[in-house]
Amino acid sequence: MTRTIALITGASSGIGAAYARLLADDHDLVLVARRADRLADLAEELRARGAAVEVLPADLMTHDGITAVTDRLAAGDVRTLISNAGAGGYAALTDVESADIDRLLTLNAVAPVRLVHAALPGMLAAGEGAIVTVASLLAFSAGFTDPRAPRRTLYVAAKAATLGFTRTLANELADTPLRVQVLCPGVVATEWNSGAGHNIPWAMTPEDVASASLAGLRLGETVCAPGLEGQDAALDALLAAESAFVSGGNQPALAARYATPRA
Repeated sequence: MTRTIALITGASSGIGAAYARLLADDHDLVLVARRADRLADLAEELRARGAAVEVLPADLMTHDGITAVTDRLAAGDVRTLISNAGAGGYAALTDVESADIDRLLTLNAVAPVRLVHAALPGMLAAGEGAIVTVASLLAFSAGFTDPRAPRRTLYVAAKAATLGFTRTLANELADTPLRVQVLCPGVVATEWNSGAGHNIPWAMTPEDVASASLAGLRLGETVCAPGLEGQDAALDALLAAESAFVSGGNQPALAARYATPRA
């Protein structure tokens, strides 16, 4: 089998490192993260398995960091893009520092779009490619009021944007050979959120999350929720609700509740 290149962001630990280990047997790799020392250790491990590995330290909370990665993608030789880097920033909006709003939205929402935009020309020219953006089950949680859920206004805004972007992109690319997926894991036992997932008994391992994503790509899944049984039925129900909301609301007359004569 001919080895192709996969670029993985957030590759220094957790889900990103799990993807790298799963792909190393038949892909060469470009590993992106902030922590150069961790990337170097992982690169050494994967080179011992026969993969050619480039290390690209970059902070995707910054536009300079994003540019470093998009410049690499512009070479046109990457056939798998896994946009996994992210941060929680869990807090009530009033507790978030103003400067952190831009940094968190840049990392969680802007970077995935910029990276996909840079990767697409090379993939389309080659007639092959796979794109995975990592969102979260919390992307579906804007109306969810369970008190156990974290304060997450900015995080949900960003991950809902990533979810909508990737689902729509999949439709845009439906007539091409490219495969597109948004990964929506629940709680994962990683260093994320100060390692909180390690203390939660229902947390999934990062290896299982990455494995499910790659299996979902082979199955042609646009949305992958690794722990969700009956995913197809749930997505059909979601699409039906979205269609009803859009078509039902796109009317020339006001809904009855707004058309009541004024007193």
